[in-house]
Amino acid sequence: MSKEPLQIIKIGGNIINNQEALAEFLLAFSKIEGKKILVHGGGKRATELAAKLGVEAKMVDGRRITDQSNLEIVTMVYAGLLNKNMTAQLQSFGSNAIGLSGADANVIRAHKREVKDLDYGFAGDVDEINEGQIALFLENNLVPVFCAITHDKMGQLLNTNADTIASELAIAMSSKYEVSLIYIFEKNGVLRSIEDDQSVIEQINLETYKELVSEGVISEGMLPKVHNCFEGLKKGVSKVIIGNPTIISNTNQKFTTLVL
Repeated sequence: MSKEPLQIIKIGGNIINNQEALAEFLLAFSKIEGKKILVHGGGKRATELAAKLGVEAKMVDGRRITDQSNLEIVTMVYAGLLNKNMTAQLQSFGSNAIGLSGADANVIRAHKREVKDLDYGFAGDVDEINEGQIALFLENNLVPVFCAITHDKMGQLLNTNADTIASELAIAMSSKYEVSLIYIFEKNGVLRSIEDDQSVIEQINLETYKELVSEGVISEGMLPKVHNCFEGLKKGVSKVIIGNPTIISNTNQKFTTLVL
């Protein structure tokens, strides 16, 4: 018996900072038929607010160092400002969205990342996805909208990479659904040259991924994104693609497909 399709879409990058582009995406997302989940980042908005408040935002290899001050800021921005604005806009488009952090209904439990070479502070690594609870939302025609905040079930909130949350959700939900994982940002996909929007690498496998990393084509924030894509494919996700917002409504738009 074939599984029901589920689309998990992660939105990030400059689109979140552009109200018009975000509204356009959310309208297109609301029109997707069938079961779907939205995961959003918001790091640039958090960095902007941190600067206004005089708090330094530190990044290493595309990942944020989250001290107590930065944890408070990302929680306000991700779980509050951005999550509720997106949820409200989806409601205005007739999509019955429910905004969630990992703590809500205990849907994503994580632990504080162990200190090895670098102390990431209150960064969370995912331990468990409550796929049964998420399936209940989906089966009751709710559209979960996840921000990048998790918890350790001991009262501590944690900042968890949104690309990782999307990948972990896709892996967990693939036990119940045929999952397509779609990463959306302002570029047309993984680009051979960052200055050339038409230099889309249309397919990447594990071998070419290693080559592109060694060449510096895949670097910084794209590194954890692509790594998470392959983790998903290895663990049961049916399809993974990366592209710009038009790929959910324009079948002619180029994008990057990842394959094992």
